[in-house]
Amino acid sequence: MSDYGWNEDMGMPITGKIKADLKTAMLAKDNTTRNTLRMVISEYPKLTVPITLESGKKSSRVKTLEEITSEDVQDIIRGLVKSEKITLEAKGEATSDYIQLLEKYLPQTASEEEIVAWIKENIDFSQFKNNMQAMGTIMKHFGKNADGSLVKKILSSM
Repeated sequence: MSDYGWNEDMGMPITGKIKADLKTAMLAKDNTTRNTLRMVISEYPKLTVPITLESGKKSSRVKTLEEITSEDVQDIIRGLVKSEKITLEAKGEATSDYIQLLEKYLPQTASEEEIVAWIKENIDFSQFKNNMQAMGTIMKHFGKNADGSLVKKILSSM
C-alpha cells in the first residue's frame, strides 16, 4: 500500500495516477485498494460543466477526463473521507484503511503548529471584536488545507 498516493510534484495528473494505481492494485490482487480507487473513479460522472442548449435552456454535461482537474478529484476524495468519518463516528471507531488510502491522494493538511505560527505572524487580534472573527482570514489563507474545527479550537484557546 506504500506506493499508492499522489502529490503535485509527481508531474502527472491525479486522474492518471489513480488509474495507474488501480492497475497496480488489480495486478497485485489488492482488493481493498482496487475497490477504493474504483469508488473514486465512479464519482467522476458527478463532475459536470454548465452549458446552454440551442433552445436557450440551461443544462450541464459530464466533464471529459481531460477536463477533470486535480481540485475536482480532491473534492470527490474529501467528500468520501467526510462520509466515511461520519460512519466511523457512529460505529465508535477512529480511522480505517479506506480513509488512510484516500488521504494519500490529498495534499498534506496544515498542522496545529503551522496554523498557530501563521496566526501569530499575520493576525492582529485588535482589529476584531473577538478572536473568532479572524476565522475567515485564516481559512482564506489555508483554504482546504486546514481543518476548520482545528482552527476554531486554536482560536478559542487564544
